Parts: sequence; structure tokens; C-alpha cells
Amino acid sequence: MNPPHSTEVVRALVVAQLRLELRTFESLPAMCLFAVTTFVLFHFGLNVDRVSSDLASGVLWVTLLLAALLGINRIYVADAEQGGFDAFLLSPAQRPTLFVAKTMVLLAYMAVVEVVALPAFAILLLEPSLWNALPGLLGALALGNLGVAIIGALVGALAVRTQARDLLGPLVSLPLLVPVLIGVAGWTAPLLHYPQALAVAGRWPLVLALYDGIFGLIAFALFDFLLED
Repeated sequence: MNPPHSTEVVRALVVAQLRLELRTFESLPAMCLFAVTTFVLFHFGLNVDRVSSDLASGVLWVTLLLAALLGINRIYVADAEQGGFDAFLLSPAQRPTLFVAKTMVLLAYMAVVEVVALPAFAILLLEPSLWNALPGLLGALALGNLGVAIIGALVGALAVRTQARDLLGPLVSLPLLVPVLIGVAGWTAPLLHYPQALAVAGRWPLVLALYDGIFGLIAFALFDFLLED
């Protein structure tokens, strides 16, 4: 019997994870509620009606990254508690396919959260029009989400097998997410400048793409050994 193709395995794992989330709603509602609630807190806590530029970019991305931690902490829980890891290790599938699948699931989670969070951010806090900044913002969201998903898929697998997984996941993820935060915040700040968007420095997309690529290769190479341990 021929081993399953990697693409088919990834598709099956992604579909299974998304179906599980649709049945249980363990991660997405919490992530969305956290993001919207945090924007409400910033709205009243900053004591300003509107923000723009650097402050707007920082508020947006800190909120999105913290919301992502809720998904990272839960992404492997079902595998650990219901024997999914053991079943996968006994299958003929290549080990890194699980990493790719979890990365894609986290990308889907982030996309859903941003569909909810961005309008709330625009209504509660943002001074310039989100619509005008959206074309450039989509690129920052894409590379930022990719970095978050890659780091989350690796750290989640490391933390889920420990007793303090709810603590270890954020503690390990946050330092690794700092370069992502710097890159996306620097990229997004000119887009959210009031009264009009400014030109984005070319180094920020390059830095972010380079970090995502390098860390993705490292995570892909290490995941096999991490899963075995």
C-alpha cells in the first residue's frame, strides 16, 4: 500500500481540525471576544477618542498577537488528550505534514478573528479610514499572520505535553513574536497615519518575509524531532 500524499494528509488534518472547532467552538469565540474586549478597554483606558499612526498600529497588533495566543494554546489539546499524537506517529504520513496543517489552521483562525476585530478597531479607535488603508494592510496581515502561525504551530507542540502548557506556551511564544510585532507595526503605522496614508518603508516587508522564511525552515526541520520526543 502506497503512503498517502503529503497534500492529502495536510488537507485531511486541516479539515478535521476545523470540523472539531465548529463542533466545540473552543478557540475562535474566545479569540474574537478577547480582541473586541481589548479594543473596548483601549478605547476607555487611553482616554482618547481616536488613534492613528504608531499608536494605532501598536494597539492593533498587540491585541491580535495576544488573541492569537489563545488559539496557540488550544491547537494541539485534542491531539494530546484524545490520542491524536500517537495515531499520527503510527501512520505512514510524514511528520512535518502535521506542522504544515496546524500552521494552516492557525492562519484560518487569524483570518476569522481579523474579520471580526478590524471593524471593531475601526469603529472604536481608528482615526483614518480603514478602507483606504486596507489594500496595504492586507499584505501586513498576510505576513504577520504567517509568522504567528509558524511560531504557534511549533511552540504549541512543545508546550502541550507539559503540565504548565497554558503558561509555557505564552512565555515561549511572546519572545519569538517580538520580531513579528516590530515588522508588522512598522509596516502598518504609515498606513494608519492621519489624515492620509504615507509610503511604507521597504525594509519592513523584507524583514518580516525574511523572518517568516528563516523561522519557517527552522521549525519545519525541528518539528520531526520535537514530535518524536
